[in-house]
Amino acid sequence: MLNRRTFLYGSAAAAGGVMLGACSSGGGSTSGGGPKKGSGGGGGGNTTAAKGSETKALPKPSKFQEAPMLAEQVKAGKLDALEKRLPENPFVIPHKWVKPGKYGGNLLMISPSATGGAIDASNKEYMYGHTLLRWLNDGLAITGGLVESWEHNADASEWTLHFRKGLRWSDGHPWSTEDIMFWWNDLVLNTDHSETPPDECKSGTGKVAQLSAPDENTLKMKFDAPAPLTADRLAMWVKGTNGNGPKWMVPAHFAKQYHPKYNKKVGKNWASAGGLFETKVDFSRNPDCPTMTGWRLKSLKEGRTIVWERNPYYHCVMPNGDQLPYVDTLNMSIVQDKQVGKLQMQQGKLDYVHGAFFGVDLPDISAMKQSANTSKLDVILWDGGSGTSSVFFFNYDHKDPKFRKLIREPKFRKALSMATNRADIQKAIYFNTGEKTTGTLSPKAKEYVAYDEGKQVYQQWRDSALKYDPEAAKKLLDELGVVDKDGDGFREFPDGSKLKISLDYPADTVDEHKKKNAYLERDWKAIGIKAQQNPVTPEGWGDLWNTGKLTSTTAWEVGDGPNHLVYPQWLVPIENSRYCPLEGQWYNVRGTPDEGKQLNVDPFKRTPPRMEPEKGGPIEQLWKIYDKTKVEPDEMKRTKMVWDMIKIHVEHGPFFQGSVANTPRVVLARQGLMNIPKKENLAQGGFANPWIHPTPAVYDPETFFWDNPDQHKV
Repeated sequence: MLNRRTFLYGSAAAAGGVMLGACSSGGGSTSGGGPKKGSGGGGGGNTTAAKGSETKALPKPSKFQEAPMLAEQVKAGKLDALEKRLPENPFVIPHKWVKPGKYGGNLLMISPSATGGAIDASNKEYMYGHTLLRWLNDGLAITGGLVESWEHNADASEWTLHFRKGLRWSDGHPWSTEDIMFWWNDLVLNTDHSETPPDECKSGTGKVAQLSAPDENTLKMKFDAPAPLTADRLAMWVKGTNGNGPKWMVPAHFAKQYHPKYNKKVGKNWASAGGLFETKVDFSRNPDCPTMTGWRLKSLKEGRTIVWERNPYYHCVMPNGDQLPYVDTLNMSIVQDKQVGKLQMQQGKLDYVHGAFFGVDLPDISAMKQSANTSKLDVILWDGGSGTSSVFFFNYDHKDPKFRKLIREPKFRKALSMATNRADIQKAIYFNTGEKTTGTLSPKAKEYVAYDEGKQVYQQWRDSALKYDPEAAKKLLDELGVVDKDGDGFREFPDGSKLKISLDYPADTVDEHKKKNAYLERDWKAIGIKAQQNPVTPEGWGDLWNTGKLTSTTAWEVGDGPNHLVYPQWLVPIENSRYCPLEGQWYNVRGTPDEGKQLNVDPFKRTPPRMEPEKGGPIEQLWKIYDKTKVEPDEMKRTKMVWDMIKIHVEHGPFFQGSVANTPRVVLARQGLMNIPKKENLAQGGFANPWIHPTPAVYDPETFFWDNPDQHKV
């Protein structure tokens, strides 16, 4: 599976660094409505110097305000009073950079659609309303969401979540833990439905938790063993619908009519993909489906437009008591052709673009700046947080025994890394942004940032095979017997047979990866290693990779976080899509009925294909430490275990080879759109890459407002 964010990088001009330096790195905010001197304007204006978010829940405001359009409905008797629509203790926005704003206006946006359809998962990445807990400060802290408070026992095997009293769905119906138990009992534990228990509902041993709801505002999670990462995992994803993490809740009062347990008229195929339940009980497809997000779906015209309108029952408020959102409507145009979309941006037809969702990236900045007088769009740069940018890694479980043996030699992989001129890649593809790296998990990860020792561990991993030294690389290859035996200018296997590295990638990949691959071809040729790019039909990629028939992956990046253990697949092979597909699948099968079966069958012919790791080898070492982290309730002890796993990567790696870490992501915002943070406002400068840290949802776009809403009406 390739990274779901798409990037369209291109070659940089020599003046790339100067161009980026001239860009704004953020947006502004206003106090009380209308720009004030020193407090900022839109995307490129001055802004408050406030940084980060308060980690302690802010006090309940003494009074509340609502949008004029809602006040009119209340006055007409068509809507409950604001105090009845809000929970007893609303979630108070904790970001230090936000200021009270003005209600009203419309936001013109764009929605990608690879197939011409209307539904894209990125549409929901603007709304964090379904999440139980929330990430703060770019993943360094966690606060409540729908959950107001929570606690666990000494070994973190029993968790109790206390939800805000008085929450309501967008149709006004009371929210309760019944909505979670419906999801759990009638979908997750229902064998007719495809939904499965998410990681946060499993203990460190992998067994599924017991969920119970003693009352309408309390949920208990009981595990058979410690589950110390539960809070972190409850903050992951935006949730609420397919494609953006586990649902975690369903409006039971609405959904029961589409479930055969409650409605005998529902057909047998109710749970099929694209079937009745999936299409009807999806707030992003069906305007009648209630939601907990700041905006609710108003209309959906397949392949054309999506319109969202404010949710009168949204549970989030500003510190001064303003119920959010400020903007009345979001109007998303569905555009299949990215070049058409970029033309719309330059023509001033859009107000806000989160570049990662539509392939707007560093190479596009120059054109966007040249059209700024027409588009009125300012360029904002947030840190992406990637640990690699475009990555290369071998299939450690290659089907050819001879090739597999060479791939598993750390000297071979180190030689290729040291022969790679990352300075050229950084300049030509990433416009001299970010930092050169051997390849790590995100430099934003808590295990690096929060501890001095962690900073040192990160630097050791980053620099472990970073130095550009072709002569040293040649020496390592010579030591392995990988030399040019036939005088054709290219090195062979130690037995004299031909050696060629296939740089495999799905044929529909973006240019960023192909351009990086061209540098690998050039640089490795200089040390006598033949490499050649190889596009592969995307539909067949998974089977080829999982059976060891592909040599490498070259079209991905490592961007997960906010810590190593919430999504550990890059740190430790526990599944089949990354550098150890068969050994990862061996780990996956542990504890299942397939464990211990087919041991006499060729690993590549087993169902599923799987391979036992070398006894005492680096993969087995990683597994043993990782299994301990899953049941260790002490955070510091877990952190030290993470550092121990990283040391294995340093000694036996690189298992994946990065190029440039933490390159920026582009956001475009129309002048006059307020409360958009700039890089300096964000605790770590931003963390825009991983979907488990959902950006921009974590920065609460519901706080965005127009300095003059009357100019932005539909």
